[in-house]
Amino acid sequence: MYSSIEIIFELLDVVFVLFQGYFLQYYMGSFLEPRGKSRHMGWYLMVMYTVLRKVLDAIWPPSCGGIILLGKQAVSFMLLAGLTLCFYRAFCSITLFLTVSFQAVRDISVYISIILLEKPADLVLALWQRWAGNEPGSDALKWLGAMNASVAGLQIFRIFFALLLTGISLRKIVKDFQEKNYRMHKSELRFILIPALTGLMLCMLLRAVMVTAEQNATIFLYQKYPSLMLLLPGVLLLSLSSILQGVKSLQEIAGLNREKNNRMILEKQVEGMQEHMGELERVYSGVRSIKHDMKNTLGVISGLMAVSNGANGDTDTKELKTYLDDLMETMNQLDLPFHTGNAVVDALLHMKYHEALQSIPDLRLYIDQLLFPQDLPVRSYDIGIILGNALDNALEACIRLKKQEPKAEVFIRLISFQRGKLLFLRIENSFDGNLVRNPWSEFPLTAKKEKELHGIGLVNMKHVAESYGGTVDWDVADRVFILAVMLKIPAFD
Repeated sequence: MYSSIEIIFELLDVVFVLFQGYFLQYYMGSFLEPRGKSRHMGWYLMVMYTVLRKVLDAIWPPSCGGIILLGKQAVSFMLLAGLTLCFYRAFCSITLFLTVSFQAVRDISVYISIILLEKPADLVLALWQRWAGNEPGSDALKWLGAMNASVAGLQIFRIFFALLLTGISLRKIVKDFQEKNYRMHKSELRFILIPALTGLMLCMLLRAVMVTAEQNATIFLYQKYPSLMLLLPGVLLLSLSSILQGVKSLQEIAGLNREKNNRMILEKQVEGMQEHMGELERVYSGVRSIKHDMKNTLGVISGLMAVSNGANGDTDTKELKTYLDDLMETMNQLDLPFHTGNAVVDALLHMKYHEALQSIPDLRLYIDQLLFPQDLPVRSYDIGIILGNALDNALEACIRLKKQEPKAEVFIRLISFQRGKLLFLRIENSFDGNLVRNPWSEFPLTAKKEKELHGIGLVNMKHVAESYGGTVDWDVADRVFILAVMLKIPAFD
């Protein structure tokens, strides 16, 4: 039969493990995408974690040691990984770190609370026994009840301290690790995994050597060597700090890599804008050249007209017509086929469209509703950034669809309109219908293989829109991707 204090300790342990399950679902859910959409999935994970932990403790009691302890830790790790895979889409490199770090933080917090609060607990019990007496006396039940209440109170305080340390540590990791969709390299994974593994192994070492037997009596190692009462918590706190600092350092590395990738993308965009400007310069240079030679051209035309009035009128008229046709062809080559009211946009559409025709000859481009007033108070460069990124994404989607379905109809539709002080841009394009949603971002994931070098076009568009007090939104209708950009601008005529 269990005594009352044993029942209390068992209930406290169940509550302790339940809170650990709560921290587990919070921790994993902050990084990984859940497999289902049920609101109660976190509760299911808590209950499953508690049941499995209690079953594990029943098979291997907490007092076990030696090789049995190593086996228990291995099974505990596998159960934790299995739960994560069951409840989350966890087939990614960061899952290994999350599993190891959770177990390490949990064990470190428990050992710190046990060792650090051992002396205060002994002191409280000694004071209580001194006040109440070492013997139960006449009222044995009250004395035993008060003693059990003191022990239970100390255990509650230990549990509270361990949970508090665990919760603070896991919350700090979640807060510092802002790049939750960051694709870590193997070296970066090792960088944050080694401190967590070190902390986990340290706890296993302490568990193996902490309890010793002398003269048929069980004593704790720090009771034999009092200096360990401070050294062991200090080492454990340093190990916990190394885990937290490793995550923070990785976040700084991820931030630097993101800035590097942004610069690379920006450089490509600048190169693209330079190409657009070069296209405009070619057109305008041709126009200046034609204007410069216009006097000579008019002279030639006048001469041919004068000759055409002579005896060989028909022949000279044909020669004049041929000359005029050549001149018209030259003028047509200098003219851009798109007329939106914005020279940069016209050149951008001209270049992108001809690039697209090389891969998709039957691409349909609708721009009849894309019009910009001449006095539009938005920089042409910013319009170019928005439409350039939108067209790049739309063309990539159309090319991908065409490769999968050669007979599919592909199109891109560009629309602009104004409502008061708001300017709206709408870009619609056909795509294959496969869209990977990003749980940590408002935009979908890029379909390119080198995701670290791509996928920020929408982010750049958002930065431009926000500089005008606007925003960027997207939607999907059947197999049509719809991108909407809103810019807040002063009213103009």
